Amino acid sequence: MTRSVEERLLEMKRSVENYLAKVLQGDDSRLYAAMRYAALSEGKRFRPLLLMASGQSFGASPEILLPFACALEFIHNYSLIHDDLPSMDNDDWRRGQPSCHRAFGEDVALLAGDSLLTLAFEVMSKAPVPEELIANKIAAMAEVSRQAGPRGMIAGQFLDISLQPSELTEELIFELMQKKTGALIVAAAKVGALLAGASEEEVSLMESFGQRLGLAFQVRDDILDAGQSNSQLIERPNYAQLVGLDKARQLLKSLVQEAINLLQKANRLSGELEYLSLKLLDVA
Repeated sequence: MTRSVEERLLEMKRSVENYLAKVLQGDDSRLYAAMRYAALSEGKRFRPLLLMASGQSFGASPEILLPFACALEFIHNYSLIHDDLPSMDNDDWRRGQPSCHRAFGEDVALLAGDSLLTLAFEVMSKAPVPEELIANKIAAMAEVSRQAGPRGMIAGQFLDISLQPSELTEELIFELMQKKTGALIVAAAKVGALLAGASEEEVSLMESFGQRLGLAFQVRDDILDAGQSNSQLIERPNYAQLVGLDKARQLLKSLVQEAINLLQKANRLSGELEYLSLKLLDVA
């Protein structure tokens, strides 16, 4: 019996979560308990699923892709732990449970985030690849490092905490969204292709696809946040509040269509990649 796209993605998600749990098992310390609390809580796993779907669309095996997919999820969860801290977004809840610093204290949460970040690079460095893909593995690790660092995600987080409402422009908020949210999504799309041995042109197309998808992901979140705010002022920069819900919805549709077009150009419009892209159009 042929499995549906949803069933294949669910199986992929289970593989990712089993791998995450395996890496984090075997240590009963409070530090590891906090790491498991954050990384193994219920989440969409969008970034690792995107990396897996990207790589598999080029013919890469799950065994090659899985360590990198899980490393990306560790980095994402470290960023959420730190984002929730009182000195950042000061959020008490994450995924329906108390945020990590509320459950374990700020000191342990800070170290849990640090640990997930560094563990991600250990996981990638140990990932087995065929000899002919060693250079691709190094390029993939460099890409993850760049997108997660001070020119990528962290740069976006800095903009998020430093921009004043009076300074907001569409150009600045696009930069913020592309870096804070989009950077790891670009990494997912691009690294999957790299690990599959895709051509330079194909990797470039997947990077462009990831850029559109990353922006769409944050625009969607901003639409949902603005819709739930009852028109009250949202403290963090929000694209939908800046330009209005109608314009934000128009941009979301345009970005998703551009992403789909890039997949078609790369001849990589797999069921999984199309599903992950179109799912972003689900907004209230």
